[in-house]
Amino acid sequence: MQVDVRDNNVDQALRVLKKKMQREGLFREMKARRSYEKPSEKRAREKADAIRRSRKLARKQAQREGLLPMPKKVVRAR
Repeated sequence: MQVDVRDNNVDQALRVLKKKMQREGLFREMKARRSYEKPSEKRAREKADAIRRSRKLARKQAQREGLLPMPKKVVRAR
């Protein structure tokens, strides 16, 4: 993973790096590797993750088809 530092702005480069690491799931993996996870706990977690993903996919599809209202967009003032 590589991040360019522009105009000696290390703070912005760190923010970009953290965002990239978050997107890749590196923080979640580091947290998981911190301690041993029993195989039964791993199966339960993976099953819960799969259920969460499928529900999210079904919700998004229902929103596209018009069965559920679309989420309201948050407008942030800058």
